[in-house]
Amino acid sequence: MTHPVARVPQRRNARSNRARILETARREFGRNPDITLEELARAAGVVRRTLFGHFPGRAALLEALAEEASESLREAVAAAVGPAGPVEPPDQALARFLFSLWPVGDRYRMLLALARHDLGAERVAEILEPARDEVTAILERGQREGVFHTHLPAPVLSAGLEAITVALLEAVNAETLEDDGTRVVLATLIAAGVPEKRARAVVEEIEAGSVEAAGSED
Repeated sequence: MTHPVARVPQRRNARSNRARILETARREFGRNPDITLEELARAAGVVRRTLFGHFPGRAALLEALAEEASESLREAVAAAVGPAGPVEPPDQALARFLFSLWPVGDRYRMLLALARHDLGAERVAEILEPARDEVTAILERGQREGVFHTHLPAPVLSAGLEAITVALLEAVNAETLEDDGTRVVLATLIAAGVPEKRARAVVEEIEAGSVEAAGSED
């Protein structure tokens, strides 16, 4: 008689293989968007049959990465927005929000190389929608308070700032730029209309606060 418990190691091994394939895909697609699934399987240390058992084709693998990125972004947005508290100046709120999303953007920047060709504009828009909505809301408040440019409607300005972020992430992909998020946030604030001196002060203040918070947790 076969005991159900004997299947547990198999399931655990399957989950481990799937996670390893996804992790490898995030890394390798960033290096070479045209990598084949056979090459990915070798890089992940699994046989071709194992990879295809989890992902029947390239589209299925990319959709799994897109869903993973979408979930991570939703969680990051929820954590960044958090419960209602003291209202920050809009430039600080925008900078803090962007810093909180940077780890997700950096982790899944390889999707940028695949988005237009493989995922399609609608799927990418769906992934980014929660972040876009929050940035637009911050920009609208900042425009009312005279902090950000008003020559463009907030949704249009948000789209322009997103394009800057995408361009900088693509530069990181191409290894022509190194960034921990600081340059992206600074460039975004300046493009939104914050004077450079003020933008640098905001970035430095938030970075100092993050370091202090990390130290208090230790």
